[in-house]
Amino acid sequence: MDEEQGLPDQGPSGPGGTGQDPTAASVFDALGADYERAFGGSAAHRASLESLLERIAPGSRVLDVGSGTGRPTARTLADAGHEVLGVDVSPVMVDIASRQVPGAEFRCADIRELHLEEASFDAVCVYFSLLQLSRAEQRDVLHRSARALRPGGHLAVATVPLDLEGVSGVFMGQPVRVTSFGEDAFADVVTEAGFTVLERESTLFTPTHPAGVPEPHLFLLARRH
Repeated sequence: MDEEQGLPDQGPSGPGGTGQDPTAASVFDALGADYERAFGGSAAHRASLESLLERIAPGSRVLDVGSGTGRPTARTLADAGHEVLGVDVSPVMVDIASRQVPGAEFRCADIRELHLEEASFDAVCVYFSLLQLSRAEQRDVLHRSARALRPGGHLAVATVPLDLEGVSGVFMGQPVRVTSFGEDAFADVVTEAGFTVLERESTLFTPTHPAGVPEPHLFLLARRH
């Protein structure tokens, strides 16, 4: 999402999981498989998934918030024998994911409105799916994730750690509005939601896209208190 105000042309990314307005679904309907081609090669994302897999028990139930095309997150978890529920606001993304990862379940829904039973999941993944939400909504999704986890359950979350609030721009040709936190502030938000941060990885990633430039990514692995 190439921010204005002097930020790089190819800035924060995030699969269409939780939209603040109708453009969130339309953005990722339009992007479809192009998003996976641009961001699916992230070594840090795959390393985060491997860390999660090392910590969860066989046959765990995992919620994937903003599941996108289903790859790499849902595919990796399902292939490892876990029960995966992916949630995304984009019908196109849900259709692609359902075809690409038949071993997981996908629903077209807004995570802010979806009923989640308390303590019903062993792990929650939230990879780059908060960026089109307000800061209050991001906090709420993380609190809801904590409540949906069994005690001791794990959260794998990633964002683009920039201090932005309601910044308009264009992401891969689509108009967007982006909100995020700086690194330390985001880690604090995760902690305040009821988690203990176990691992923290900061990296730069260049999307495989004509407009791609290096962008900061922050990956956290946390455990519910």
